[in-house]
Amino acid sequence: MYYQYLSPERIKGFENYKYSAIDTSPLSNYVMHPFWNHVVKLVPKWLAPNVLTFTGFLLTLLNAILLAIYDYNFSASSDLDQTTPPVPRWVWLVCAINHFLAHTLDGIDGKHARRTKSSGPLGELMDHGLDSWAALFMPTCMYSVFGCGEYSCTQLRVFFILWSVHLCFIFSHWEKYNTGVLYLPWGYDISQMVLLAAFLTTYFKSYLFWKFTIPILNIGSGEVIEILIYAGTFAMSLPVSLYNIYCAYKKGELKQASLWEAMRPLVPILLLFLSTTIWAVFSPTNILLNDARVFYWLVGTVFSNIACRLIVSQMSSTRCEAFNWLFYPIGLALLYIFSCPHHSRTEVQIAWALLILSILAHIHYGVCVVQQMCRHFKIHCFSLRKDEKD
Repeated sequence: MYYQYLSPERIKGFENYKYSAIDTSPLSNYVMHPFWNHVVKLVPKWLAPNVLTFTGFLLTLLNAILLAIYDYNFSASSDLDQTTPPVPRWVWLVCAINHFLAHTLDGIDGKHARRTKSSGPLGELMDHGLDSWAALFMPTCMYSVFGCGEYSCTQLRVFFILWSVHLCFIFSHWEKYNTGVLYLPWGYDISQMVLLAAFLTTYFKSYLFWKFTIPILNIGSGEVIEILIYAGTFAMSLPVSLYNIYCAYKKGELKQASLWEAMRPLVPILLLFLSTTIWAVFSPTNILLNDARVFYWLVGTVFSNIACRLIVSQMSSTRCEAFNWLFYPIGLALLYIFSCPHHSRTEVQIAWALLILSILAHIHYGVCVVQQMCRHFKIHCFSLRKDEKD
C-alpha cells in the first residue's frame, strides 16, 4: 500500500538540494577513482545509474545469503576437526567476484549519472540508503572468514564490531547533517580492499590460513581485524567528524541552531544501541549463542531504517526524527522476554518475527519514498526516460 512518507517541506527541500562531498583518501583518489574513470566508459549510456547502484547492493546481499546457507552459525571456519563442514572453496571465489563488482558499481554509479546528465537527489538517496543496509552484510561476511573459534571473536564481540561499522557510517551523515558537506571516510575503500583480500586468500589458501596468532600481542587473526575496525571508527572517523563540525561552528556555518538539534540524529542510534545491547548481554537464553545471525540482521535492518530517515532529513534540510516507530515492537518484545520465562526457541522466534517486520517496514519505506520522489520530479527510478512536466 502506497504511503507518502515525505512531507511537502521535505519534497521542497529536495528541490533545492545540491550534492557536496569531499574525498581526501589517498587510496580513493590515486587508485580507485582512476580505475573507475576507465570502467565507467564501458557502461552503455542508455543504462540508468540506479540500475548500477541496486545491482551492486544485490551482489552484496547475494554474498550474505550464500554464507548464511553454508555457514549460518559462523562455525564452518572455526571447527579445526571439520566435524562441521567448511564453506566450499568456490563460495569464497564467488564472494570475491561479487564483492569486487559491488564495490566497482558503487564507485561508478555517480560518475555514470554525471556522464548521462541524470544526477539528482534520488540517485544519492538510493546510493547512501542501500549502503546503510550493506553495512550489515559486509562485516558478517568477514566474520564467516574467521569463524567464532580460538583465533577470532565471540558472537558478542562481533555484535560490537557490527556496531562499530554502523557508527562509522552514521558519523559521516551526522556530520553532513550539521555541516552540509559529506566528508567521505578513509576507511571505506580500505575496508573494501581488506574484505576482497580476505575472500581471495581464503579461496586460494583455505580458511586454515587464518589460524594463527600474533606472537608479541598473543591475539588471533580475527582479533587483529577487530582492532583495526575499532581504530578506523574511534581513532579516525569520529575525531574527523567532530573536528569538521567544530570548524563549521567556528566559521558560523553550522546548520543546526542548538546543541540539542545538532545531537538529535544520534538519539535513535543511542536508543537502538542500548536496547539491543541489553538484549544481547542479558538475554535469558543467550540469543547470540542460539541464533546470532538473525540478531545481527535485525539490528542492521533497524539501523538502516534510522540511517535512511537521517539521510532524507539532511538532504532536504529538515529536522531529523528522534524516534523510530520500530522501537515499539522491540520494546514490547524485550518486556516479554525479560518478564516471562520461556525456552530459547521462543526468544529466537521473537527475533525472527521482529526481523521480518523490520524488513517489510524498511522495504515499504524505501519503495514509497522512491515512488514519491519519482512522481514529484517526473522521472523513473530504473530508466533515463522522463515524463513531461505539467
